[in-house]
Amino acid sequence: MDVLTATAFRAVPPEVPLAMPVQSLRVAPSHPGRPASSPRAIGLRRLLVIGGAIAMTGAAEWQMKLVLAVNGLTPLAVVMLALFAALFAWIALSFTSAIAGFVSLLAGGGRRLGIGTGPPPPPTTRIALLMPCYNESPVRVMAGLQAIWESLRDTGHGEEFDIFVLSDTTNPDVWIEEEAAFLALRRRTGSERIFYRRRKKNIARKAGNIADWVTRWGGAWPQFLILDADSVMQAETLLWLAAAMERHPDVGIIQTLPIITGGSTLFARSQQFAGRVYGPLVAHGIAWWHGAEGNYWGHNALIRTQAFADHAGLPELSGRKPFGGHVLSHDFVEAALIRRAGWAVHMVPALAGSYEEGPPGLFDIAVRDRRWCQGNLQHLGVVLARGLHWVSRLHLMTGIGSYITAPLWLLFLFAGVLISLQARFIQPDYFPAGKSLFPVWPVVDPVRAMWMFVWTVALLLIPKLLGCVATLLHGADRRGCGGGPRMLIGLLIESLISGLIAPIMMLTQSIDVVSILSGHDSGWTPQRRDGDPPPLRETAYFYRRHTVLGFAMGITAWLISPSLALWMSPVVLGLALAIPLVVLTSRRDRILAPLGLLRIPEEVAPPAVLARAASLSRELSFAGRNSPPMPDRLLFDPELLAAHRDMLPPPRGRWTEPLEVPLLTGRAKLEEAPSVTAAWAAMTGEERAACLADGSALEAIVARSREAGVASAGHGSVEDAWRNTAGSERGSGDRDPAARRLPEPLEGDARI
Repeated sequence: MDVLTATAFRAVPPEVPLAMPVQSLRVAPSHPGRPASSPRAIGLRRLLVIGGAIAMTGAAEWQMKLVLAVNGLTPLAVVMLALFAALFAWIALSFTSAIAGFVSLLAGGGRRLGIGTGPPPPPTTRIALLMPCYNESPVRVMAGLQAIWESLRDTGHGEEFDIFVLSDTTNPDVWIEEEAAFLALRRRTGSERIFYRRRKKNIARKAGNIADWVTRWGGAWPQFLILDADSVMQAETLLWLAAAMERHPDVGIIQTLPIITGGSTLFARSQQFAGRVYGPLVAHGIAWWHGAEGNYWGHNALIRTQAFADHAGLPELSGRKPFGGHVLSHDFVEAALIRRAGWAVHMVPALAGSYEEGPPGLFDIAVRDRRWCQGNLQHLGVVLARGLHWVSRLHLMTGIGSYITAPLWLLFLFAGVLISLQARFIQPDYFPAGKSLFPVWPVVDPVRAMWMFVWTVALLLIPKLLGCVATLLHGADRRGCGGGPRMLIGLLIESLISGLIAPIMMLTQSIDVVSILSGHDSGWTPQRRDGDPPPLRETAYFYRRHTVLGFAMGITAWLISPSLALWMSPVVLGLALAIPLVVLTSRRDRILAPLGLLRIPEEVAPPAVLARAASLSRELSFAGRNSPPMPDRLLFDPELLAAHRDMLPPPRGRWTEPLEVPLLTGRAKLEEAPSVTAAWAAMTGEERAACLADGSALEAIVARSREAGVASAGHGSVEDAWRNTAGSERGSGDRDPAARRLPEPLEGDARI
């Protein structure tokens, strides 16, 4: 489509509504039968994994009891035992699941639902690819979508797939840039089966974004696949997912294992190395014993539309924020509700061709974790919902535990320090009241304590070693990781990095848990996916508490006992060095990468779809460097302006819809200002977005800007106002200025 006009242009297809009733957490549906696609002997698998974890925890708890109290338990020791049981159970379940994953990998498992190798059969139904985005880089989003579209086109089955960009963007700059990028994507592909819709109000966040699509267009697409802003998937992967869904009518969700790629910082490369080498082991393990009661991670998963519409309508949780309101971590809850209704939820970790990116640094992990922490703690109000499968409840409890274990670990450390302090400074009562033939010596068995520490560390490291073994046995993966010696060196480096940052994340998550339990809402901050690391001053301020606590714990431990200081040294070092560690790991890796360390196969030989996405991202980023600011482009680009008019929502119904304060104040500034330039400069980002979304306000802006351009050439225009306004003011609708930054490409870099 070379020219878009107001009459020919359609940003969205005709609506085919589908009802999506809100589900009740208090009333269970009729008890469904076991899904036909459930693996055989699934009960035995779960007994081996969960029963093994329980047995290991019981044995470890007994040994810990012998460590702490040869002559009886003190109240402090009882507290420490309780904390140890919870923490060790977490480690033990991960260990037994990893062992199951190792066996599954060696046996060639992970391919279920008839998914195989070679050319997949063509789909017989239409499939929608949904790309929800919230203040993301349009260049990145459209490059990934074009790469996916071209991959599908090359298979000859691209006509069965339609693409929807579902925008919840609030930043007016990014919004208009999205529209321009969408039109450009249509021109480059020549396809009118790529659609764009922006919600005026992002109610219920991402879950509400998807629900809006289901209720408006879901009736026309039997299946849909959700992508993330950094997702890329091969055509063969999409076709195999569609074939599996058609072959098994009892399946509601099929979740792939996204491989993390595209990292350039030391932290990101370390994370993607761990995900590529150990990740398949973990994924095969949970898929082996989860069976048809699997989980859903919110993206890179194919969903049956009717099952989702009938059973995944999320209720608002009772109470005030942060626990009440809309469900934040919606994916776990949606999977649980769909399984409750009798649909199967499967993971297929052996299906390759599913990719995503990871956060570039610890600071970005902290921002994301704050939102995830609140969403997972919200599951406390869902885990007891009636009718849920017990494995679905376990998924919800695991999500809660992934954050609750952080403050438990911190309390465990404090309890250990207090016990050591008690033994060092409180005089023992060798002859307590009552008859006694021998004195009562306060004993903590140091040798047994050392062995308990060794075995706990072993349980953490053995899955990593098994992941390396499984990778070594696969020739292509082994060569892609740089060969056996480099991969083993990478394991040591990754283990060192993860060991040092674990205490940092522990304290960060502990602070988040306390903050959320105190009633503080996380908000909705966009994720920074690339760009320069945060300023040193900002990093130092955020991690000041980590540093202070690290030094305080180190000094206290040394004053009590040098052996205690040695035992706590990994935690102390991680916390005390938090600021330099965050800065160092957030910078581009220019040392290990050239040496071939922390390498993954997708970095050495990127799959065609990844290479194409990276190439497009660089090309589009370079082409857009000299483009005028997007509001200027909207006002002075007839094609974009016409398309923007057509994509506007219907006017507000008088007396039927509430007044919009940002629109009223924006219109008032536009009417009272001596020029449109002055009005733009006085408006906030929220007011600009409201005016751009209102037809009458938009026409007033266009008329005044054109009058100013004709009548006072050289005296300034709306273009000058947008150019001269501070970046923070232009982006006041989105406080993350990095949302539009892209890193400088390296020669031969295959990042997406």
